[in-house]
Amino acid sequence: MKKQRNGLYIFALTLVAAIGGLLFGYDTAVISGAEGSIEEYLINSLGLGSLAHGATTSSALIGCIIGGLISGVFASKFGRKKSLIVAAILFFVSALGSAFPEFLFFTKGEPTLALLLTFNVYRVIGGIGVGLASAVTPMYIGEIAPADIRGKMVSFNQFMIIFGMLVVYFVNWGIANGQTIEWINDIGWRYMFASEAIPALIFGLLLFLVPETPRYLAMQNQDQKALTVLTKINGASEAKSILAEIKNNVRTADQAKKAKLFAYGKLVIVVGILLSIFQQFVGINVALYYAPRIFESMGAAKDASMLQTIVMGLVNVVFTVIAIFTVDKWGRKPLLITGSIGMALGMFGVAGLAFANVIGISTLVFIIIYTASFMMSWGPICWVLISEIFPNKIRGQAVAIAVAAQWAANYFISSTYPMMMEYSGGMTYGFYGVMSVLSAIFVWKWVPETKGKTLEQMETLWMKKSVQKQKAS
Repeated sequence: MKKQRNGLYIFALTLVAAIGGLLFGYDTAVISGAEGSIEEYLINSLGLGSLAHGATTSSALIGCIIGGLISGVFASKFGRKKSLIVAAILFFVSALGSAFPEFLFFTKGEPTLALLLTFNVYRVIGGIGVGLASAVTPMYIGEIAPADIRGKMVSFNQFMIIFGMLVVYFVNWGIANGQTIEWINDIGWRYMFASEAIPALIFGLLLFLVPETPRYLAMQNQDQKALTVLTKINGASEAKSILAEIKNNVRTADQAKKAKLFAYGKLVIVVGILLSIFQQFVGINVALYYAPRIFESMGAAKDASMLQTIVMGLVNVVFTVIAIFTVDKWGRKPLLITGSIGMALGMFGVAGLAFANVIGISTLVFIIIYTASFMMSWGPICWVLISEIFPNKIRGQAVAIAVAAQWAANYFISSTYPMMMEYSGGMTYGFYGVMSVLSAIFVWKWVPETKGKTLEQMETLWMKKSVQKQKAS
């Protein structure tokens, strides 16, 4: 059966969908090169403080929460493919709007509160695209990929997220390299945002070439179309048995739509939410959003700090690749627990150096240990689990809740970072270290291993747990 599998076709579909992940990473990290200029142009010039700075830097996350919340409705009503097309359009509009927020209504070089609000609106629009893509891309890949390689394929999306961040680090550095700080604050930051329009356009066009997922088609009673896609992926003989399993599980589209969120118990929803919250409370996006500023605090010049950010991005890519090639061999839980231990070591190291008022290469080493540990574990594996653990009938709703929780946690952590650092850098990094320890305990106690299990088998697992809990009570 495996010989009939069309590996090239599976990878092509995964690659196109994962451009949504690349844009997720690109949009998330583009602010790292521009936030200093935005602070100068729209925050300091208006006499605003660290609260406004943190809120503006993190404003896209408000859109991410919205995008996450509506992703379930979009994915269920319009399909996975059309939802990603909407995300591509939002990315494109946000890229140009964030670069030129003065367009039509304001005068360049004359910052006002209304202009600041408009800039944030464009960032929120991009955030909605990120929220949609972050939920629907893993869902699309998870429903396309066969069970034995699903972890690797969904993890590839995380690779694209990190690759998108690395690309924009290079773009930001290339734009800033050799330029004066005045030019960067006037023009350079605009080029950084506008550059995202190119991959957004490519993503939108390529999506018209890929099919809808067979599971969604089956839920819509479009069995022949589902069988056609499954045949291209798995070969004719295996496609029929997979479709039969999907139909037996889903029954009809009406049953799937009527399924209650807690039909399989509350535990699966709680686990999904806590996975998302812990992924953010360990503080990863602080390192990503404020990376150049952190390196500047070590004494690096503006362009040199962006170069150090590229080094961090390269490390992130390497360790994400490690996760891709180990997730289906070692399993999800061992990687998550190992990563949590590494993150705790890195953050407690940074915290200790901050308390000792030591800033230098040792700080960079601990930050790299921390980010590398995250990228080989919680970065990709959290998304793998979110795409896997939820039963088919409630997947759209459950993924939307988990993703919205993730972005809400992200916004809280990222927007409070400047204020927390003003109070105590050591305590700030120490908090992230404590969260890393708690994340390991959580995985050990509550998260089930999903390696090698079909999406239909996960439904059976949660149903058994729900029945056992009802009998115990």
